[in-house]
Amino acid sequence: MLKIGSRISFVKHTHLQRGMTFIEVLIALVIMVTGILGSVAMQVIAKQGSFDAMQRSLASSLAQDIIARMRAQKPSTDPNLTLIEYVKNDYGKEDGVYKDDASDVDMIDNDRYEWELALMGGDVTTDNGTVSVGGLVGGRGCIAQNGNAYTVVVSWQGRTNTVDAGTGVNACGVSGSKRRQVVVQAFIF
Repeated sequence: MLKIGSRISFVKHTHLQRGMTFIEVLIALVIMVTGILGSVAMQVIAKQGSFDAMQRSLASSLAQDIIARMRAQKPSTDPNLTLIEYVKNDYGKEDGVYKDDASDVDMIDNDRYEWELALMGGDVTTDNGTVSVGGLVGGRGCIAQNGNAYTVVVSWQGRTNTVDAGTGVNACGVSGSKRRQVVVQAFIF
């Protein structure tokens, strides 16, 4: 029985273990390194997914942009008379095909020039203006017409392999296992 105010003394056992063994330290290091490598791999995959999502969003935006430009130019009598000028299978192959000065060209040529420039990223350049840093990776655009129905295909090169479904009217851009596409169909009346 203990009395109040008395001290309790603990007996130190010299045979008890102090610290960790080498095996325990190694196991802890392996677990910690595995966690760190897992988080780094997760960051890489997240960054790739973010880049692919940004490219898909840009492609969709570009397709909607050219459709809006076409709708703004349609004549009230026969849309096929003017809008046929937008139909082309190789947007994005060349830079500077159209004139940049809107005062010397009509609006359709200006629309085509600006859309192709945005497709190739030429509207976003480095500080000195020589290198395009925006746009899609290997971006190409195609516009097909069937009466009042227009099909806009925007393709680009992704980062990972997938099945290339670009055949027929969707055969826009460079074929390969990394080709990605956004296909938008619109009726312009």
